Formats: sequence, structure tokens, C-alpha cells
Amino acid sequence: MNELISIWLSEQGLSANYLVSGTIAVGLGLIFLVAGLSYYIAKHQILKLINKVIIKSKNTWDDALIEHNVLNRMTLLLPLLLILFLTPLILESDSLASNLLILLSKVFIVFQIARSVSSLLNVSRTIYQESAKQRFLPLNAIIQIIKLALYLVMTIIIISLIINRSPVYLLSGLGALTAVLLLVFQDTIKGLVASIQISANRMVVAGDWVELPKYGADGDVLEIGLSTVKIENFDKTITTVPTYALISDSFKNWRNMYHTGARRIKRTVIIDIASIDFYSTEKVNELANSYLLEDYLSGKQQELALNAQEKNDDDLAQSFNSMNNRQLTNVGTFRAYITQYLQKNPQIRDDLTCMVRQLTATETGLPLEIYCFANTTNWLDYEAIQADIFDHLFAIAPQFGLRIFQLPSGHDWQNNS
Repeated sequence: MNELISIWLSEQGLSANYLVSGTIAVGLGLIFLVAGLSYYIAKHQILKLINKVIIKSKNTWDDALIEHNVLNRMTLLLPLLLILFLTPLILESDSLASNLLILLSKVFIVFQIARSVSSLLNVSRTIYQESAKQRFLPLNAIIQIIKLALYLVMTIIIISLIINRSPVYLLSGLGALTAVLLLVFQDTIKGLVASIQISANRMVVAGDWVELPKYGADGDVLEIGLSTVKIENFDKTITTVPTYALISDSFKNWRNMYHTGARRIKRTVIIDIASIDFYSTEKVNELANSYLLEDYLSGKQQELALNAQEKNDDDLAQSFNSMNNRQLTNVGTFRAYITQYLQKNPQIRDDLTCMVRQLTATETGLPLEIYCFANTTNWLDYEAIQADIFDHLFAIAPQFGLRIFQLPSGHDWQNNS
């Protein structure tokens, strides 16, 4: 072909001084023209038709091929292969232009193959994330390791092509660099080990809500990578945490809460101790009208009366005010009311722990801790349920003769003055 071009240029009257350079220029132009036409046909005709078929298909996995540009990257291989094939046919095999063009085409072919394989790995990750029910396999870390090895091999092959030596020659020299490579890739190695442990122990997967106070992270796990974990906080900021931190530091995972379908409510109501007192018979009779306290007060009345009769004191049996007799307290009745109120609340799970307990009294008062589980994990619904419960308790506490403790404010000082 080179001779044909040279003869044709001679017939066109090109001077012999420019015949060699003209032949090379025409040959290069012909090579790039064929390569350009092949790329245009592949990208704008064949690839366009393939994309239409993929979009119309009912399968979802093939959509990932378009999303990650797999086919686009593969189309670039066609003109590169044509350049590699046509160059020795059109140009002189020993010329500088031919050798340089062949070398560049080989380098770009290796590079483009690596990019295409990288895209296919991204496709496999996407398919796994969409199809897997439990994503405990550390696929991100595995894929990143494969990509790292892929680009390392690509670099070695490209260097071997440039220096015209066998890749084995370069690989033999890597043994001396092992210590340096371990130092450079220590975070990568630690991340890989951490990813395997996280997967084996099923500690965390993408989508889990985790808390890592040390790193200021509190939100959903977006991605578990080879060296970092991306966490989207509830304020929509992104916190990047080292992967090995999930096995070296403690963290809280809320996954089981979602599996249970319930979220815990654990909050205290602090009672002013000065407002705690015994109930009179009249007050007990007044509270007996409440359907939540009816059974409790009836049982307590019988219990206290029986206790007094055992002491052979008829007067005590008729009175709740004697110092020598067991008496009802407002705080105890309030606890019983809260317990019944929670048990009758349809938004509280009755198959999980539900109790009201006294904590140790402090300088601020007597804490009554409400411990129960809402029947939802939705954040907005959970906060609404919790707010409704404590709104009611704060409002009804005075009906029991109790005061909710709070530190004095300016309004309190004004009233006292």
C-alpha cells in the first residue's frame, strides 16, 4: 500500500524531495480517516441501535451497561484496533511514524481495555445492590482491590511496551519494592481486612443507620469502600470515616430497630418532691371515676383495708389518713395511671417492655422514667407519638397534686415578689 501511495503521488507531480513525507502524510490521513469513520458508525449508528434495544427491554441489568458507559468505552476499541491493523499495511514497517503509531495504539488499547473492565465491575456492583436482599458481601472493597490490581497490571504492560521489554522483567523487580508497597498501601490493606471482618460479622451494610460520635457521624451508610465509609448525616452532610474504624472503634447500629418495627421511648418526668403526699379518702373516691385508675384503686382499697383488719383496728380499716396504716400516695397513683395510659395506647407496642419506674432522687426532684416502644420506626411519627404522651403527662400531673420540676425562671421571681 505504501508503494501504491508513492506511485500515485508521483503521478500527481509531487517532487521527489517531498515524496517520502507526502507518502507518510497521506498514509496517516487514510488510517485516521478509516478509524474515524469506523468510530462514527459504531457510536452513532450501531451503539444508538443497541441503546434503543436495551431501553425497550424488560431487563434492568442491561440498563447498567448504559449507566456506566460500558458500550461507549468499548466502541473506542474499534478505531484503535483498526489503526493497529492498518498501520503496517499502509506505512513502511520500519519507519518512525509506523513504529510510533503502533506503540501509541497498543498503549491506548491496553488503557481502554482496563477502563472497559472497570466499567463492567461497576455494572456487577450495581446489579448486586439492586438484586441482593442482604448486602453483607463487601463488594465495594473487592471491586476496588480488583481495580487497583487491574490498573497496576495495565501500568506494567504499558511500561513494558514503551521500553520494549517483557512484563515478566518488570514483575521480577517488584520483589525488592514489597516493603515500600506495604508502606504505601497500608491503609488499603487495613481497609480490605476491615471489610472482610465487617462482612463476616455482618456488622454494617449500606443503608444502615449508624452513630459514630468520635467522628461526628450520625446517619445512613451510603457506601462501604476499601479505605473509607461514606455516611450521610441527617443534615445532609457527608462524613467520611476510615473503614477500619468500624472494627477498631465502637459504634451504634440501628438496623435491628427497623427489623423489630418498633422504636424505644426512654424519657423521664421529674417530680417536685415537695408535692409528694398521701391521698385522703375523698381524693381516692374522686380519682376512682377515672377508668384508667378504677381497677388499681379498687384493688388498693381492698389491700389497705385487709392490712388494717389484720391489725384488728376497725378505725384504721376505714381510714386512709392514719400514720399507723399503709396509705396511697399521689406519686404511686400517678405511676399506676401512666402505666395504664401506655398499655391502653394503641401506638405503644404491648408485646415489648412497657414500664414506669422510679429512679434515684436527685437535687432536682424524683425522676419517673417512662420506658416503652412506639409501634413505628418512622422518625416523624415516632416524635409525634412521644410528644403526645408527654404533653398529656405534663398537663395531667396537677390532677394528682403533683408538680413537675423546673428551674426557677424570671416569671417565678416576679410572682414571688
